Amino acid sequence: MDLNEIQSLIKFVSKSGASEVELETKDFKIVIKTDSRKKSDEITQVVHAPMPMPQQVVTAPAPAQAAPASVSVTENKADDSKYITIKSPMIGTFYRSSAPDKPSFVEVGSDIKNGSVLCIIEAMKLFNEIEAEVSGKIVKVLVDDATPVEYDQPLFLVEPA
Repeated sequence: MDLNEIQSLIKFVSKSGASEVELETKDFKIVIKTDSRKKSDEITQVVHAPMPMPQQVVTAPAPAQAAPASVSVTENKADDSKYITIKSPMIGTFYRSSAPDKPSFVEVGSDIKNGSVLCIIEAMKLFNEIEAEVSGKIVKVLVDDATPVEYDQPLFLVEPA
């Protein structure tokens, strides 16, 4: 296994949300662990190989996200208090549409009613439609398409009708 394949494996594990992956062949053993308690979501990789290749420890931090200025964060929190937050009922992968070539279920500015489908969350190869529990207007989509979500993670901000 070359370095590019190892890096691809690290990226795959970080996107999948798995806490630990172990891969072993007769020549080497790779263990990739993520610590969900850390906010930086570091991934530690340990490679054990026969004597010709020494042990390697590689730490790959998750991609950094640019934080908005503190002034705008304060303003957003004050503005967001009047909105209802729709949260993820499960862990899985968030999709805004039923297929890549289909339009999104909702966009910013879309009017929704109680029972309207907002998105799909895929969990263990099952596609679960997430329905609105309130009527109103979508103010903000908080998650990117095709990204992993956690239980109780905010997905949408809705201005109640």
